Amino acid sequence: MKNQMNIDRREFIKRSALAGAAFGIVGPYSISRASKSPNDKVVVAVMGGRARAGALADAFAAVESTEVKSVFDVDERPLAEKAAEIEEIQGRKPEYGTDFRKSLDDPDIDALVIGAPDHWHTPATIMALQAGKHVYVEKPASHNPREAELIVQAQKRYDRLVQMGNQQRSGAFTIQAIQEIHDGIIGDAYFGKAFYANARDSIGRGSIASVPDWLDYELWQGPAPRTPYRDNIIHYNWHWFWKWGTGEILNNATHEYDICRWALGVDLPSRVVSAGGRFHYDDDWEFYDTQDVTFEFKENKAINWEGRSANGFPMWDRGRGAVIHGTEGTVLMDRDGYIVYDLDNEEIKREMVDDEVDPLDVVGAGAMTDYHIDNFAKAIREGTPLNSPIDEGQKSVLPLHLGNISQYVGRALNINPENGRIIGDSEAMSKWSREYEPGWEPRI
Repeated sequence: MKNQMNIDRREFIKRSALAGAAFGIVGPYSISRASKSPNDKVVVAVMGGRARAGALADAFAAVESTEVKSVFDVDERPLAEKAAEIEEIQGRKPEYGTDFRKSLDDPDIDALVIGAPDHWHTPATIMALQAGKHVYVEKPASHNPREAELIVQAQKRYDRLVQMGNQQRSGAFTIQAIQEIHDGIIGDAYFGKAFYANARDSIGRGSIASVPDWLDYELWQGPAPRTPYRDNIIHYNWHWFWKWGTGEILNNATHEYDICRWALGVDLPSRVVSAGGRFHYDDDWEFYDTQDVTFEFKENKAINWEGRSANGFPMWDRGRGAVIHGTEGTVLMDRDGYIVYDLDNEEIKREMVDDEVDPLDVVGAGAMTDYHIDNFAKAIREGTPLNSPIDEGQKSVLPLHLGNISQYVGRALNINPENGRIIGDSEAMSKWSREYEPGWEPRI
């Protein structure tokens, strides 16, 4: 059964590539199926073996231009099974272990794939760059605004490629829709609405407990200040704690806010204001289950993000997506395609594809990820431009960090649009960075 699933995955990727060719999508987001020797492939180590990281490992094994040599996870339980799955996909069994740092000294490794928690994204990226590796790092790629600066500075200094894992940048229909918006299909685009609605359960009240024998908790904490192990944090609920995560806005708005910013052609905002709170449950969750953030730009444009973590009532019959308004119409986009409306709200164009991937699935596998990975490999081997280079990706991430800071201090923030720094608010600027465990501070 497992072997059949992996065969189906290879066939799905091939069909995805053929579908892209069928509607005229070619270029950096079309996957080449030419036979290649192992020496032509980008060889990677994967930091993480479950959930999204596990899906990335499978995808790097399945895409013809890449190969997984090793996979690491601080939880040793999934590793043997994940290695076997990867072997079925690519025909070669990867090495595996708990400490990803072993891969940094491996001369066969071209790139590190980072699917670890958010507090690890920038420190691990910098470590890999210093070791001479390219990096594919999941969104948000930074835990705070200072790390958003550091990761970009590190990429420039060490001159390796860093692709951020906001895979919709490689979606064929998304690229097509953005091009049509830039070509004027809705006139001058001036406002973007990004949205996300899910019905997550309460995480309850955790208790201090003994560290499980299957977990290297010291390495899991890594750069974060040490704290006793609690029984409701690992493996997913760390998202909702300031020490390790970045909240729903960085967990999911990263995708749709980025699409809005791309469509409007803007960089950093001049003003950010957030409203919301933790309303639905009374539990340990530190961030916000309801958040509405508005970003204003000096170009007289704006973006709004509405996120609901505990009430999944859809918008436009969707759990997530983006709406772009212009002087001559509107474009509604999600991961399945886009619809164009005129000012009379009449549909004038529709480009949609049926996709069996649940857009609210936390794993997030699918054709967009495969295209994004292939683009990363082509950038390394052929010099193809990255679809989401880290300096461009962090233009979408840093404002979302500012949204969390605005909510935390309870007021609007005035922003220097040249560098994203907060103007005239020392309390808000105190959240610009974070504390690190001594000896783990990222240095360039």
